Amino acid sequence: MGFGAMRLTGPGVWGLPADVPAALDLARLAVELGVTFIDTADSYGPGTSEELLAEALHPYPASLVIGTKAGQSRPSRDEWVPLGRPEYLRQQAELSLRRLRLDCLDLFQLHRIDPKVPAAEQIGALAQLQKEGKIRHIGLSQVSVAELVGARAEIDVVSVQNRYSLTDRGDEDVLEYCEREGIAFIPWLPIARGEHSRDQGALAEVATELGASTTQVSLAWLLHRSPVILPIPGTSSAEHLRENVAAAALELTDEQFARIDAAYPAS
Repeated sequence: MGFGAMRLTGPGVWGLPADVPAALDLARLAVELGVTFIDTADSYGPGTSEELLAEALHPYPASLVIGTKAGQSRPSRDEWVPLGRPEYLRQQAELSLRRLRLDCLDLFQLHRIDPKVPAAEQIGALAQLQKEGKIRHIGLSQVSVAELVGARAEIDVVSVQNRYSLTDRGDEDVLEYCEREGIAFIPWLPIARGEHSRDQGALAEVATELGASTTQVSLAWLLHRSPVILPIPGTSSAEHLRENVAAAALELTDEQFARIDAAYPAS
């Protein structure tokens, strides 16, 4: 189970949280609980999430992988605007290196493909950063199969981060492609903004059978769904973090998985 660090920031994913020491403790707790992958982005804060992760965890454990992203600008608290000019992506990679206190980023993902910039130029910027030793691995976010295939003609893509959950399976074809090709699939909003915690259907039935929460069952469903899936539920609560991480040890039977799957069919 990974940890999404977006909610280490303040309201609206903007600035510092109200309780900075609690945010630092939360990041440390994730690692203490066995999390070895943390997802962040330059746009979270902007910059705040990366800075807090470094303050909490640097020097990082050898087992920890931190993935960050660039390509979403934040002109204001309420705006998320794709920005993929090559010089901007290169600049943001340098800033992420500085904030995270690293010489090389483990995983650098293109947060969005900017429709105003040729995709080849955006992919080329990532390839150049990798050639220079600034980033180790390259990933993409919110892409179609066609976009993924096009990018892989130029670079080695190790991960795809698309919106996906039990009740939001519009990118099933992307997941299936990643399964065939051995690419990590990192679903964002894996518990649908907490909606699964209030479910009264098949999730609740299986949760009762397993003595677990519906949130845990929805995360277990993702892990059962595919070996390439790496959920990154985010939270600002230590209690919820413990609950989320514990879901990795929850095993669904094939019958339970099928029952849940049938109750929430892919659209």
